Amino acid sequence: MSNERKILQAQGFEGFISMGELMNGARMQIPAQMGVYVVLRENQSAPQFLTEGTGGFFKGKNPNVSIAELKENWIDGTSIIYIGKAGGDGSSATLNKRLEQYLRFGKGANVGHWGGRYIWQLADSKDLVVCWKTLTTGSPREVEHQMIAEFKANHAGNRPFANLKD
Repeated sequence: MSNERKILQAQGFEGFISMGELMNGARMQIPAQMGVYVVLRENQSAPQFLTEGTGGFFKGKNPNVSIAELKENWIDGTSIIYIGKAGGDGSSATLNKRLEQYLRFGKGANVGHWGGRYIWQLADSKDLVVCWKTLTTGSPREVEHQMIAEFKANHAGNRPFANLKD
């Protein structure tokens, strides 16, 4: 178990289910509430990048980037590779619906989940682990922003691998 997993568990994150399991029916365990989620790669070996990932072509745009760009964005020494949000600020999205979109995008569907698309160019994307934290009050956007800022503070100003913006 990674140190980041222990910290996330202590902060109230739940789930810790692989992408593969979520794609094969375990998605129903994800709450239909607003919140934040984190994608972890707990395998500490060097990542293997795919030239053509499994992500969908949303609005006809190719989600794939060069292997050089993937390597440039990779952050060694952490298992946290993406931080996302669902709901709040006038959005009716829930963790369940947002992660459903993300998983469908990862299966090649033309779905509007452009953020985090680098995940789908990892050879072991189905082994990645997803956890979430529901929020009954507050803004998921603010929590996500705070989590990314904290990550950057601990990783020389770098965002998690698949977070393309703050």
